[in-house]
Amino acid sequence: MQPLAERLRPRSLDEYIGQKHLVGEKAVLRQMIESGRIASFILWGPPGVGKTTLAGIIAHKLNRPFYTLSAVSSGVKEVRDVIEKAKSKTIFSGGNPILFIDEIHRFSKSQQDSLLGAVEDGTITLIGATTENPSFEVITPLLSRCQVYVLKALEEEDLRELAERAIRTDTELQKRRIELQETEALFRFSGGDARKLLNIIDLLASSSDSQDAPVVITNELVTDSLQQNPMAYDKDGELHYDIISAFIKSIRGSDPDAALYWLARMIAGGEEPKFIARRLLIAAAEDIGLANPNALLLANACFDAIQKIGWPEGRIILAETTIYLAASPKSNSAYRAIDSALALVEQTGDLAVPLHLRNAPTKLMRDLDYGKDYKYPHDFPENFTSQQYLPDTISRKGIWKPQANPTESKLREFLRRLWKGRY
Repeated sequence: MQPLAERLRPRSLDEYIGQKHLVGEKAVLRQMIESGRIASFILWGPPGVGKTTLAGIIAHKLNRPFYTLSAVSSGVKEVRDVIEKAKSKTIFSGGNPILFIDEIHRFSKSQQDSLLGAVEDGTITLIGATTENPSFEVITPLLSRCQVYVLKALEEEDLRELAERAIRTDTELQKRRIELQETEALFRFSGGDARKLLNIIDLLASSSDSQDAPVVITNELVTDSLQQNPMAYDKDGELHYDIISAFIKSIRGSDPDAALYWLARMIAGGEEPKFIARRLLIAAAEDIGLANPNALLLANACFDAIQKIGWPEGRIILAETTIYLAASPKSNSAYRAIDSALALVEQTGDLAVPLHLRNAPTKLMRDLDYGKDYKYPHDFPENFTSQQYLPDTISRKGIWKPQANPTESKLREFLRRLWKGRY
């Protein structure tokens, strides 16, 4: 059976709930649709506010060929295939085909470039949907050819209308005799997301113990049901933070299998790839650190590559980096060292820089002994000579504490030999 959100998907503007500023009487998109002449545009708004539904309504109303691509699973080849099909359709139809691209912000630069010619010459009318600011995520040449329309989270009156319509018109819900007694928790957990609202109602209806008893929706019922049955991955909600936490802790715990599982959960849930790549960069510095400095280089390369490639191939780069980081030896000595140094600064304030370390660009400064007695390390054997680099009052303070791994052990021995036991 289809989910409730699919069963209730509007087929016309009259059935569409919300976004009155775009599709209400005399609003810009309604006038465009009713005139039959639409230009390429991008719909920008949070999840579950009707971006995909609106694109489908437009295609149905205009009776044009309609193609859909998801930026998560499509590449340049799929884009070019659709453009070739659109060219042949244009010859035999009254209007150019519509190409709807969901999550267009996930397309790489090369994928977006592949759309430019077809949009510019009118082979296709592009409708893009994005949850991210298109001015940051869509290339300028493509953005300049599209109008951007902003969709808003559904308001309480919209959510109420949607819930009441679902209970009143859906044949499956009618069998369960649903009564909407309280709505505060239902609307709060929905967060202005129509799909989430309908999923919660669907969950309450299907999880009722008795098929004969009516389902009375109360704040308590909604809260208890969602605690017992966590909803699908929500990249803006609590589960988002739980899953990224599990991902990072699996890497820190040197478990590649677990890290890959949580990575897959994020990818399947529609997580932004740059968010994952940023977390890998942090983990490389915080949890692997000096135990394997190459981890940070790989994580940085991963972040750069993700921006160039996007989905779906980006999953391979994220997986490679995840495995490498999880399988690397671990150290948080750099993380602890900088926190220790910051705490020391907080405790001791602005200590004076020793005179011999000060810069002396003028004669006055030199007369005041700035830079006097500084020893240039490269003038000495092994490019080292012992001298004081910390302020006097903390000159023996230890900050970096090397940990027990092969790389830091070598660094420790090197420093101990130079500094005669200081490290």
